[in-house]
Amino acid sequence: MDKNKNPLKVALHGMDGRSYKMMSMYLQGPCKGVAIVVNENNAECDIFDADVVNGQKLLAEYLEKESQRPIIVLSLNDNKLANVLAIKKPVKTDDMLAAIAKARQLFYDKTKNVASQAAPLTGQQADKAADSIHVQPESPKLKKYVNTDEQNKTSKHQAAMQLNEKGFGAFIGSLTGIDVNDPKQFAKAHYNPKEYFQGYVDSAFKVSRSKGQIRQLNSGWNPLIIFPQSDEVWLDVDESQLRAFAGLAITNTLGSKMSITPLGPEASAAERALERFYSMDGFIWKVACWASKGRYPISIDITQPVYLKNWPNFTRLLVTPHALRIAALLIQGPRTLSNVAEVLNIKPQYVFVFISAASALGLAGQVKREADVLVQSPEIKPNKNQGLLSRILSVLRGKKA
Repeated sequence: MDKNKNPLKVALHGMDGRSYKMMSMYLQGPCKGVAIVVNENNAECDIFDADVVNGQKLLAEYLEKESQRPIIVLSLNDNKLANVLAIKKPVKTDDMLAAIAKARQLFYDKTKNVASQAAPLTGQQADKAADSIHVQPESPKLKKYVNTDEQNKTSKHQAAMQLNEKGFGAFIGSLTGIDVNDPKQFAKAHYNPKEYFQGYVDSAFKVSRSKGQIRQLNSGWNPLIIFPQSDEVWLDVDESQLRAFAGLAITNTLGSKMSITPLGPEASAAERALERFYSMDGFIWKVACWASKGRYPISIDITQPVYLKNWPNFTRLLVTPHALRIAALLIQGPRTLSNVAEVLNIKPQYVFVFISAASALGLAGQVKREADVLVQSPEIKPNKNQGLLSRILSVLRGKKA
């Protein structure tokens, strides 16, 4: 089994937001994606931090449920609980990989045992059973919009999709008339989000959130339904259609047809296909990637440094090539986009698409240079320990003046 193609699905318990993000990134980074974080309903393994407030109580309550899933417990103390995989903190990568491998084996062993317990019917039994069953055609999964936390799990806790370099090229497509990876063409390697679906979605999100109302973005295409209370959107198209539409400049074609309208109670409560729901952040991030096509937003000055305000929640976002490395570098301090590409030795288009998506979520910004002209830079004072030659040169310069 390819562990990277079939990562173990884990649910995290007892962790605050910062710890949750750190563990999610740890599993993707140092652990090389052998496990991904999902919501509890879809998990194959549970990971507990036993050292947090009420951590032991939370773990004890969970053990009482006699879950069939393997449990990994992280703690500073030696954990002697039965039927758990204990890892001493601070967690070492080798220890985590070993525990994940063991948990994976335990989960699949239990799955096999459950399947084997269902004894096959004999030929006569099968025929008799078939005669007594009226098979109904399977209907698509639908859900009715209700503003509850349970409903939000369906879209907000989906695992991220990750693109490698080869997959990125196939998804993004090619641009005509410009090579975004040529430093001589960097000045032209930008795009204007307002000319694309991204710009209209961003405006619709702002209106819906400010009003606190369910709104519909009408585009002459399929309508986008926005649920601000749960940070979800619904759009009845598949991924390939969304990718194609988001990559088109539509200002001059569909721009006049764009409108944002409130949605009435009856329409808001209608049943909708489950797989067409997206988190708002995940949707705008994805749409920005497709619009970018490896370019940076026109609002970014390519000659000035950019910075990352917060670490993106990659477990819920489309992960473009080298996104983790780019984020790790920018979180340390501001850099120009070309410098990021140079330091990481990657194609600039990967930096450009990342900064486009991060900017769409408000996570990236341009360094302001107003301070450079507000006050004069202080004069560098000569070193008291400078040599004789330096002091002579200083005297000679003074006499010439």
